[in-house]
Amino acid sequence: MSFLQVTWSILIAVLLAVYLLLDGFDLGVGVRYLFEKRSEDRRTLLNAIGPVWDGNEVWLLTGGGAVFAAFPMVYASIFSALYLPLLLVLVAMIFRAVSVEFRHQSPEPGWTRFWDIAFAVGSTLPALLLGVAMGNVLRGLPLDPKGNYTGTFLGLLNPYSLLIGIVGLAMLTTHGGIYLTLKTKGDLSARSQKWAALVSPIYLAGVIVAAIVTGLTQKHLLANYSGLPVLWAIPLLALVAIVLCCVCIRAGKAAGAFICSSAAILAIIASIGAAMFPNLIIASNDAAASLTVANASSSEYTLKIMLIMTCLGLPVVLAYTAWAYKTFGYKVDENEAY
Repeated sequence: MSFLQVTWSILIAVLLAVYLLLDGFDLGVGVRYLFEKRSEDRRTLLNAIGPVWDGNEVWLLTGGGAVFAAFPMVYASIFSALYLPLLLVLVAMIFRAVSVEFRHQSPEPGWTRFWDIAFAVGSTLPALLLGVAMGNVLRGLPLDPKGNYTGTFLGLLNPYSLLIGIVGLAMLTTHGGIYLTLKTKGDLSARSQKWAALVSPIYLAGVIVAAIVTGLTQKHLLANYSGLPVLWAIPLLALVAIVLCCVCIRAGKAAGAFICSSAAILAIIASIGAAMFPNLIIASNDAAASLTVANASSSEYTLKIMLIMTCLGLPVVLAYTAWAYKTFGYKVDENEAY
C-alpha cells in the first residue's frame, strides 16, 4: 500500500462521514415530516432545511466521484451488487429534491399532499437503504475473480443488513429531530424534542444489538481490533456519545445533543473504517477476491492529480458550507422564505 492509496481511502471515509453528518439531518427531517398534521408546520420543516439541503448533497456526489476515480474496481463492484437499491435511492432523492421546490407552488390540497408524501418517502428510503447497503459491505459480498457480484437481489435483503439499515434509519431520524429542535420555535420545537426523545432510545438499543450481532456473526470485522486493542476506543467513543446524546435530549440541551449526535456519527464511520481496513469490499466467498486499498486503486499519477485538485477545491466547498450555515443559522417558522 502506498501513501496515496491510504490517504484516499481515508478521504473517502471522511466524505461519507460529512455527508451523513449534514444531509443526515435532512433525511431525518423527512422521516418525521408526515407526523406533523398541520400543513403550516410541514412548511416550517422544509424551511428549516431549505437553504442547506442541496449543498449537503454535494458531499455525496463528491464521495461517489472520488470512489469512481480513486478506486474504480470498487465503484464497479458496488454498482454490480447494489444496482437496484442504489437506483431506488437515486429515484427517491430526485422526488425529494423536486418536492422541496414544488410543494408550495400549487395551492391545490391534492398536489400539496402528493409532494408531502414524495418528500417523506424520498427521505426515508435513502436513510434505510444506505444502511442496508453498508450492512452488505460489512457482511461481505460474493465476488468472482474480476470483482463482479455473483449473488442475487434477495440475497442483499439478509437479516444482518436489514438490522444495519434499521439502525441507520434510527440514527438519522434522531439526528434530524435534534436539528429541528434547534431550528424551530415554540411548540414545534418542543414536539421535535419529544420526537428525538422517543427515537433516540431505539437508536441506542439498535447500536448495542448491532454491535453484539456483529461480534457473534461477523468475526472477520474483529481482526484489526484484536491485533490493535487501542482501536476499541473508537466504538466505545461512539457508544458514549450516543448515551450522552440521549441524556442531553432528555435534559432539553439541544445544542449538546446535536454535538454528541454528530460525534457518534463520525465515531461510527471511523469504527467501520477501522474494522474494514485494508479491505474496501470483502468477498464473502473467497478472501483472495476481496478488493483492497492496494489492489483496487487507480494509478499513483491519478491519485496524485486527484489529491492536488482536492486541495484546491475542498477549501471552496468548506467555505461555502460555513457561509451558508452562518447566514441561515436563525430559527425558522412557516412564514420564512429561502
